[in-house]
Amino acid sequence: MTVDLTRRTLLQLAGATSLAMAAAAAARAEGDRQGGGPTYASRTPMRIGMVTLRVKNLDMVTDYYRDVIGLSVMERSGTAAKLGTAGITLLVLEARPSAAIEPRNAAGLYHTAFLMPTRKDLARWLVAAATHRVPLTGFADHLVSESVYLDDPEGNGIEIYADRDPSLWQWSEGSVKMATDELDIPDLLSLTNTRVPDYAKAPDGLRIGHMHLRVGDLADAQRFYHGVIGLDPTRSRAGAAFLSSGRYHHHLGLNVWQSQGAGRRDHQATGLAWFSLVMARQELLAAQEERLRQSGAQVTGLADGFEAVDPWGTRVRLLRT
Repeated sequence: MTVDLTRRTLLQLAGATSLAMAAAAAARAEGDRQGGGPTYASRTPMRIGMVTLRVKNLDMVTDYYRDVIGLSVMERSGTAAKLGTAGITLLVLEARPSAAIEPRNAAGLYHTAFLMPTRKDLARWLVAAATHRVPLTGFADHLVSESVYLDDPEGNGIEIYADRDPSLWQWSEGSVKMATDELDIPDLLSLTNTRVPDYAKAPDGLRIGHMHLRVGDLADAQRFYHGVIGLDPTRSRAGAAFLSSGRYHHHLGLNVWQSQGAGRRDHQATGLAWFSLVMARQELLAAQEERLRQSGAQVTGLADGFEAVDPWGTRVRLLRT
């Protein structure tokens, strides 16, 4: 497969006739997104740990994350599946065969962002996606990262991305500079052999770099995730806000693009069940719990931490490493 053919194939899979159109699709998928490497992300005081989704068709969705993303199936039963890399759980799927599909104008998951360890890993994955004609929803260069967007079989959003070196990120008054430019596909694919796909499984260093949520009100969401959870704002734009720990571009995106005014989520529907934030230090976890309880937030103790609930019923688990 030549670079030009792969480029055309990717455009077709993204439903685009030009790179500019694909970049515009990526802009709609995330606004103007951001990035950061897994090593950097893992050094922050808080980082994303894992995600649990409720799904109707457990086998189909499990196979998708195994075959398309390359996650290893670590455990599988008739009611749940656990997937990850290098023995680390990143994704749990819970079977809900009779559940309704969560509508896109409800609060909940916008996308789960899988962060590749290197740019070459992103290139290798992209060649495999093109070879297997995986439908895409957009791709773009965001200055701090390069990203590809797609949806799983039940409409749960996914981002696959790689970061540029954090030394290249441009910060001004606490805000990181980003854009939604055309992805330089030939340059990206120059890192790998486009004729022989060699992405058999996700690299051991793959992690969930960030979560992006639909919320009903940005101010309420920021009060919870910044004021209560303690993530720091890194950027805002029309209808969206981004927050992080330790000057990562963002561990969490929030938007009201489709969900302005949404009420409490229906927990009988599919979609995000919960995601975790992992604390680097035990004392930070204890401080977070005290902060949450003083705020009056709903808090439930767990064996390895505790769980809080945001204003729309999305559960966030704060756990120790």
